[in-house]
Amino acid sequence: MAEHSGPGDGYRVLSMLIAGPLFYGGAGWLLDQWLQTSWIFPVGIVVGAAAGVYMVIARYGRTS
Repeated sequence: MAEHSGPGDGYRVLSMLIAGPLFYGGAGWLLDQWLQTSWIFPVGIVVGAAAGVYMVIARYGRTS
């Protein structure tokens, strides 16, 4: 596995942490509009944030 360093990795981490809540929050908002509910959007944001953190840890969390 290649070494991780530099601003490129920082931007990748930042994009993962932003993209998760945006994608899942957007999907939740669309489902809320379609199903006439109001609880899927916040759940989507939380799930997206957790998925983003998981992706960062899975990609950059290993030290070996």
